Amino acid sequence: MPHKNNLVRPALTVLLLLFPFVFPLSASPGSQDQPTLPPQMQASREHPLALTKASSSIKIDGVLDDAAWEQAARIDVAYEWTPGENTPPPVKTEVLVTFDESAFYFAYRSFDPEPQAIRAHLMDRDDTDSLIQDDHISFAIDTFNDERRAFEFRVNPLGVQADAVFSEQDGSEDFSWDAIWKSAGRIEEFGYTIEVAIPFNQLRFASGGGVQTWGFEAERSYPRSVRHRISTHPRDRNRMCIICQFNKITGLQGISPGINLQITPTLTVNRTDTRSGLLGGGMKAGDVDTEPGVTARWGLTPNLTLNAAVNPDFSQVEADVAQLDVNTRFALYYPEKRPFFLEAADFFMTPMQAVFTRSVADPQWGGKITGKIGRGAVGFFAAQDRINNLIFPSNQGSWSTSLDQDVTSGVFRYRHDIGKGSTLGGIYAGRVGGDYYNHAGGVDGFFQLGDKNQVVFQFLHSETRYPDALAAEQGQPFGKFGGNAILAQYIHSSRNLFYYAAYQSVSPDIRADSGYMPRVDTKMIDLETDVMFFGVRAGGKTGKWFDQLRFWVRAYRVDDFSGQLTDSRVALGASYQGPLQSQVAILGRWNQEYYAGTLYDTSDVLAQAIVKPAGGMSFTLLVNAAKAIDYANARPAFALRGGPDTSLALGRHFNLGVSYYLERMAHEANRIYTAHLLQGRLIYNLNTRCFFRVIAQFQDVGRDPGMYSFPVPSSSRDLFTQFLFSYKINPQTVLFLGYSDNSFGSRGIDLVRADRTFFLKIGYAWVM
Repeated sequence: MPHKNNLVRPALTVLLLLFPFVFPLSASPGSQDQPTLPPQMQASREHPLALTKASSSIKIDGVLDDAAWEQAARIDVAYEWTPGENTPPPVKTEVLVTFDESAFYFAYRSFDPEPQAIRAHLMDRDDTDSLIQDDHISFAIDTFNDERRAFEFRVNPLGVQADAVFSEQDGSEDFSWDAIWKSAGRIEEFGYTIEVAIPFNQLRFASGGGVQTWGFEAERSYPRSVRHRISTHPRDRNRMCIICQFNKITGLQGISPGINLQITPTLTVNRTDTRSGLLGGGMKAGDVDTEPGVTARWGLTPNLTLNAAVNPDFSQVEADVAQLDVNTRFALYYPEKRPFFLEAADFFMTPMQAVFTRSVADPQWGGKITGKIGRGAVGFFAAQDRINNLIFPSNQGSWSTSLDQDVTSGVFRYRHDIGKGSTLGGIYAGRVGGDYYNHAGGVDGFFQLGDKNQVVFQFLHSETRYPDALAAEQGQPFGKFGGNAILAQYIHSSRNLFYYAAYQSVSPDIRADSGYMPRVDTKMIDLETDVMFFGVRAGGKTGKWFDQLRFWVRAYRVDDFSGQLTDSRVALGASYQGPLQSQVAILGRWNQEYYAGTLYDTSDVLAQAIVKPAGGMSFTLLVNAAKAIDYANARPAFALRGGPDTSLALGRHFNLGVSYYLERMAHEANRIYTAHLLQGRLIYNLNTRCFFRVIAQFQDVGRDPGMYSFPVPSSSRDLFTQFLFSYKINPQTVLFLGYSDNSFGSRGIDLVRADRTFFLKIGYAWVM
């Protein structure tokens, strides 16, 4: 499946340009050390795999006994691309591909010399953290054959599904995208088999009745001591692009999405009870809030989709990952999880986050149109929101508020394909309500310069007006004001070397209220270079003692618009990947940070280790020791942070996850506070559609009031718990039944439940 090494964020500095002379680099693909590829596979892109229409119906049950499979096109998964480098794989895998008028069909025969060692567990769909630890297959299809965007599908031997959209432009795999499709798997004596059917009405592809050619990749993940990733085509590590290396399939004709209309009515019912005082009083029952809604999706054409909703279902049953909100300066970021906004979310991505849909809090209605017309990708959405959520950014921090007023949001995005792999786009994002408005717009570009180089830029301008009372209360400019943001990046990526350089300027008065821009008044230069070494393995045999070694150095500097240095860093890092799917990274960072009129030394050391010794087992440990800033009291401090994170599969049905995070801050050896964050999750998966889940998030903060210049409690504790029953026939046909509560207290006062919520959601998708 599409993959980009993202262990460290890109950046560039001149220092490691010397590395090639100190450490001779391994031979690049094409040298005498590069494996010679079979001629038929070398020519697979020039000579696409020809598909034939299914000769009979196919039942998706994991048993490959349908007559249609006998005439289906076949391709072998013949290249291990990691940790090996286009070497023969340790196991054999066959892929069968066919289609009919309404669906695309795939079948896998995955052979295994030790079938008893196959890793397969039940889990919720799109639980990718667990899925990637299992044996599984995956495939990706570039339906427009433009080498910019691909639909991904993954299935484990028990039929558990995951799906995503991969964007070549930013290397992202967006697993929040959901399609309605069928899969089934069976573990056999020789290994396992998988069958998949993808209805064409779940995809987007060029309209017209002629023969279509699509980009295609099939892959198998074979995790043992190392995770072998095996593909139907070789991968050249000297090429930045991924989709451009896909196989091609052709012969697709007479295919149709049908009426391509999906209507999903939902009913959400909840009741929240609250306690008026934590030290006394009972729980007061709240009103029952019943929210019926309906969402419709209509494929206007095979490549253009309209979404509309009245009182749309934006309910969220997954608890946000807990984050410590102690001694922080900027607004916390939580990812989008609501289905309406996740449809074609990658269409609205820009280098700077001009669109952040969680700023739309409680909409009355929403509408969206997305698709591809010729060489242009277009996206538009609008929503009427009952609440106006605002972030007020600055160089030194950000804070937020919510206005109880209706606000109308609208976003328009257009991106045009240029040449092979390049794009030029524009975006507008605006919000209007009463005597408030915010309009932001600009242009951006992504240019692929050969196989190894990319240039990215974006310019954004905003015009904003706050109500006078709000401006006075929050210390914001009165009347209309505007600002600009500019970003330029250069990236070079080859087999052994990675360079990055960026410049970003964000003026004090720019606001992106439809996006996420918590810091302004900055001018930044960011540079980094990386050197990588690979321990190539042949087949399943052990090669070198490592799979990959990576060394990097990064330097950046941030000034405000007055010329004051506000942040700087020089960082040296190294990482290791080896047996037991182990990863170790160590960083030393020499930092400076300006706060409240003083430039502080905030240098630190960070280490992280990850090991996955067996199926369903993952252990992570993070440790960070840092010179820091006590923001509450504006003084230097020392901070110790970190903790373990563990996930375990207890048999095939139970999944357990436990994490603990500690943050301790002191000034001149005197403790200021100690914060503990403990999270636990226990899931019982009845089958691929149904699970029971319990989540608990506990936070305990102990303070020394004598170390503060203002009154603070000596301790505070809070506990969040959630119980959920989930039944999913598909991502939209669902039943959720849940309960959650919040409790607060301190070390001198027992935890007291402050509120509780009962929750029911029913949704049913009619697909026509």
